[in-house]
Amino acid sequence: MAKISIIKEFWEFLKVRKRYWLAPILIILALLSILIVFSQSSAVAPFIYTLF
Repeated sequence: MAKISIIKEFWEFLKVRKRYWLAPILIILALLSILIVFSQSSAVAPFIYTLF
């Protein structure tokens, strides 16, 4: 429940401050971090790390 309120509060911040350009950057960073975390315990890890 706390995660949802943080996301909701952040979205309100973006709307009030007109900082919509931050949203795609943060989404890409979140997706990349999730990819790295989940690939550490798999056989795909060496291939993922060569991308970076």
